[in-house]
Amino acid sequence: MIENLITSKTKIKLLLKFFLNPDTKGYLRQLAKEFNESTNGIRVELNKLSKAQIIESQKEGRSKIYKANTKHPLFKEIRQIVLKSTGIDKVISDIIGKTGDVYTALLRGDYAVGKDSGLIDLVIVGDNLNTEEIDRVRKKTEKLIDRKISILQLTINEYKKLKSKFDEGNSLTLLEKPKKKYL
Repeated sequence: MIENLITSKTKIKLLLKFFLNPDTKGYLRQLAKEFNESTNGIRVELNKLSKAQIIESQKEGRSKIYKANTKHPLFKEIRQIVLKSTGIDKVISDIIGKTGDVYTALLRGDYAVGKDSGLIDLVIVGDNLNTEEIDRVRKKTEKLIDRKISILQLTINEYKKLKSKFDEGNSLTLLEKPKKKYL
C-alpha cells in the first residue's frame, strides 16, 4: 500500500524503521547493513527526510544518530500511515479490542525495532482472555493484512514474573491500562 505512495524503497524502509517504534535510533552504516543497501543511497534519503524535518539527527561521538522527529506537525499522521501499511492498526483494533479484559499488549520482535519482516509478534496480558476468539480474529486479521501474527497470552501474574524480559528494549507497548486496577 505505502509503495504506491512512495516510490523509493529505501525511504519506505527508513519510515518503517523510525515510525513503527519512534524510540528507534540508527546511524548510517548500521542502516546500510540492516537494509543491505549502499551507504550513499541511505544517506541521500536520510538527507531528504532530515531536510523535511521528518527525522532528526544528533552527533554521538563520530556518528550521526537519526530518529523520528516526534515534534513534527505530521508525526502522528505519518505514524498512522506506517501502522496501517503494516497492518498493526488492524491488530490493535481487531485482536486486542475483541479478546476480553486486556491489561497490556506488547509488540515484540522485528516490528518493535522497525523491521517489516512479515511476522507480527504480539503479547497479550490479561485475565479471562477468550482464547478461541483470539485465534479466530488472528486468522481473519492475517488474511486482511497479509502477514503472520504470533500471539503469546499471559495472565497478569505470569507477566509480573516475566516483566523484566519485556523491559529490555525489544518490545513496544501498544496498550496499557492503569496499573491501580491490576497491580
